[in-house]
Amino acid sequence: LSRTILLVEDNEDDIFVMQRALKLAHNSNPLQIVTDGQRALDYLSGEGEYADREKFPLPFIIFLDLKLPYVDGFEILAWMQLRSELSSIVVIVLTSSAEERDHQKAYAVGARSYLVKPPTPQALEDVFNSLKSYWLAKSDVIPLSTNGMK
Repeated sequence: LSRTILLVEDNEDDIFVMQRALKLAHNSNPLQIVTDGQRALDYLSGEGEYADREKFPLPFIIFLDLKLPYVDGFEILAWMQLRSELSSIVVIVLTSSAEERDHQKAYAVGARSYLVKPPTPQALEDVFNSLKSYWLAKSDVIPLSTNGMK
């Protein structure tokens, strides 16, 4: 079963690095990308251009930047906590902020993991491989597809 990954990221370079890292990690799960916080809320609530759940299914995992236009990552996390239908979605904060207060605040509003963006696609691939063996292998979460992995 293939499950959707949602990347909430406004930086084109970081989007490219993430796509590359997923490819290097042999991910075959569909990737949806939204480039600002309001689009993330629209996607998750199935509103506007994201109303078609066949085309825009709820993700099983979200990689969330904190510093976003319109609505920031903390606001998205807090909004998600109020919606029980979104409680099974694993949210991994992937941000450039290494500040301890951001780290603590993200966990307080529902992030499952907090990662400072690695500088290279290879480092990000290593992050994905470790996620596969930790969060994504947990019994309550369907793992990333490992098609092509040996």
